[in-house]
Amino acid sequence: MILAGGLSTRLYPLTKQVPKPLVPVAGVPNAVHLIHYLKSYGYDEIAINVHYLADAIVQTLGDGSAFGVRLEYLHEEVLMGSAGAVKPMQRFFGDENFVVVGCDDLTDLPIDRLMAMHEEKRAVATIGLVVRPKVDQYGVVVVDGDGRITGFQEKPAPGTERSKLVNTGIYAFSPEIFDRIPGNEFYDFGKQVFPELLEGGKPFYGFDARDAYWCDIGTPDEYRRASADVVNGLFSVPGTRANGADPSANIDASAQIDSNVWIGARANIAANVRITGPSVVGEDVRVESGAVLQASIIWEGSTIGENATLRDTIVGMSYEVPASTSLTDAVVANEEVAI
Repeated sequence: MILAGGLSTRLYPLTKQVPKPLVPVAGVPNAVHLIHYLKSYGYDEIAINVHYLADAIVQTLGDGSAFGVRLEYLHEEVLMGSAGAVKPMQRFFGDENFVVVGCDDLTDLPIDRLMAMHEEKRAVATIGLVVRPKVDQYGVVVVDGDGRITGFQEKPAPGTERSKLVNTGIYAFSPEIFDRIPGNEFYDFGKQVFPELLEGGKPFYGFDARDAYWCDIGTPDEYRRASADVVNGLFSVPGTRANGADPSANIDASAQIDSNVWIGARANIAANVRITGPSVVGEDVRVESGAVLQASIIWEGSTIGENATLRDTIVGMSYEVPASTSLTDAVVANEEVAI
């Protein structure tokens, strides 16, 4: 199951018009990356909960057949929390172990090994974990020598952390987990289910995937990091080119484009434009003459005006940056909420 119902407020204003599952990484909605990721491990029946801008998600993903999977939608009229969203899908999962991932995960964490540990330990729940040198912005998980979870810390102050292992939001569950989630009630895995499993002494484990790639694209800084990692070839997204221009893009001969730039279909790059990586120029974007883009992400349908200069900037969908504008470390997007 992909958890995709949230309001995506950490990415405002980018997500005023685009729900987080459709936030593009190298020009492709992250939910599509996740579907390919799950499919690569044999998961071809995938549930997904939707709430905020739900119609846009359904229109983009359809029934899943375009990606070789079947999608089962849960339309939440009221958000019920991470666990509360999984509870109504009990019949969908039946008596099988299952995996839950967040729509903001970009990762290659080996689900087969996660599930193998889960089954070997006969666990009720197993959390995928990665190492972070700085953990003050993450949920920290403490495990014993056997991988059993013994404690949690939420965003510990530097120097107070008991572990460098952080919760990725990628979980393996046994059907018994449904006994721990009340129906028709807001319920959260991190704040309620997991502490209760710990307190009750249930078989509850952490899978150490320290060598895996993982990024939570739910904040502008981490979104920039994920985009840069893909465009620079540090992380490979199956079925997506790392960089280069789509054949339908129109690039003036005088434009200077370096190798670590991704340019989408029908983009128009005018004379004397300079784009340096890691940058992404989405589909149907116009970059007018003399503009300079450095380490920036431009979403589809936007226009960058003549002689504008953008550095470390994210531009939302169908946004117009006026001529001669200078932006550094900025996030700009149309402000109206499209609900």
